[in-house]
Order: sequence, then structure tokens, then C-alpha cells
Amino acid sequence: MAQIMDGKALSNKILNDIKEKTRLLKTKPGLCVILVGNNPASQIYVKNKEKQAQNAGFNSTVYKLSENTGKDELLNLINSLNNDDAADGILLQLPLPKHLNPYDFLDKIDPKKDVDGFHPINAGKLMLNENPYSIPCTPKGILALLDEYKIRIEGANAVVLGRSNIVGKPLAQLLLNKNATVTMAHSKTKNLSEITKQADILISATGCPDIITKDMVKEGAVVIDVGIIRDDNGKLRGDVDFNNVKEIAGFITPVPGGVGPMTIASLIQNTYNLHIFKE
Repeated sequence: MAQIMDGKALSNKILNDIKEKTRLLKTKPGLCVILVGNNPASQIYVKNKEKQAQNAGFNSTVYKLSENTGKDELLNLINSLNNDDAADGILLQLPLPKHLNPYDFLDKIDPKKDVDGFHPINAGKLMLNENPYSIPCTPKGILALLDEYKIRIEGANAVVLGRSNIVGKPLAQLLLNKNATVTMAHSKTKNLSEITKQADILISATGCPDIITKDMVKEGAVVIDVGIIRDDNGKLRGDVDFNNVKEIAGFITPVPGGVGPMTIASLIQNTYNLHIFKE
């Protein structure tokens, strides 16, 4: 039976540590979140981010823009925040309304204020293993979980299922930087179960419920579930068939309570670090 990797407990530990450190600062870190439109999930995420930032003692500001916001208006706001000394971290909540291309805006955020780590400069620094100003929050949180549970990354066979710019690609690079042997799999991968069964560390970030079943997992493997899907009954589920996979895995993250809280903790940690870097 797998050991449950408690992301909620580790998140609280990280957030409490940052809160104590923040009390000693002369000026408080400032997190600025831009929310465009009325996406219900985004509104929940932003509210949670704001709450955790305030709990940490940060100055937190949410800029809510209408669904029909134009490109120039959004660019002007980003430029204004780039020039605002009180804004240490700038987060553009995704997804944007369909008429706005996120890549028209993400690279306009000052890379030294890019709290999500999505700017091409930070992505390039990550690829070169050259200390980006920020590391994408979900991959950073996953590595913190692996470290907390003393999971050996160096030399491990790691399989990352999902190739998004937000999770899959930066996570694979982080694992490579830690000397894992990394295989990336995705929707076009053939013989997926043959690949996943070779994984010492299996990380799934597809958003497809129960795509990882017991027969796809090597005995004793570490299984990290990044997926979060709300089913027809309103229950949150992940990519992994948790109840069955936990019988064979060595370690496993639950949904909820696994990777999700670590993403928020990493965001707060990134904001604090950007503030300290500026100082």
C-alpha cells in the first residue's frame, strides 16, 4: 500500500515559514494578479491566491478586467505594473478570453517580476540550468514534494505524461537538471502502458480522469497526479485511478490535497524570492 504524499501539510509548512520571514521585512512583497473575463475556475483560483498572499503578510492586488478587454488595454496594465516598484510579482491568470493570445502578453511581463516563470528568458534559463528568476509553480511544487519524501531523482527513470508549457515541459527539464532519465509521453504516444511501467517516478498531467490505471504502474513507483477534474457529481478527480493504483505504488499524491496546494505554496514562495532579489 502506497504512502500518501500530503501536499496540504507541506504547503502549510512552506507558507508558515514564509509568513514568519515576511514579518521581519521592512517592506512587504507585492503580488499583482490580472484576471481577464469571467471564467469560473479562474475566479476561484485567483481568490485562493489572493487569500494565501494576504495570509503570508503580502500586499495582494487583483486587477479584474472585462471579457472584451482589448490587447492594448492589457498591455498598458502590464507595462504599468512592470514600472511599479510595489509590484514584485505579476501573474496573468490563464486561460484568457479567446480573442487574446497569451503569448502576446507573457513575454511582456518583466522577467524579474514573472512569478509564474513563463517568460522566454526564464524558460531559457531553466533549460540551461542557469537559475531562472522564477520556476513554474506546479513543477516547482512537485520537486518540493519529492524532496520532502526523500525520493531519489538522480538516476531514476521518470515519465512525464503531458507536454504543456505550464507543467510537462518545465517539469521534464527540472528532472533532467536533477540527473533523472526522462521520457515525455503525450496523446500521440504509442504503447503508453509499456512506457509508464518502466517509470520509477510517474507524473501525469493530462486532465483525463483515470487515464493511469493499476496495470500501467510499476510496483513501488512514485505516482504524482497533477490532473484535477470535476466529474458530473461535482467530485474532484485526477488523472490516476487512485484507489487501485495506491495498492501497487510506493508513494502517491491524492486529489485533492496533493499537487494543488503545492502550486499555491510555490507561487507565494516565488513572490517572496522576487521581493528579496529586488532588495
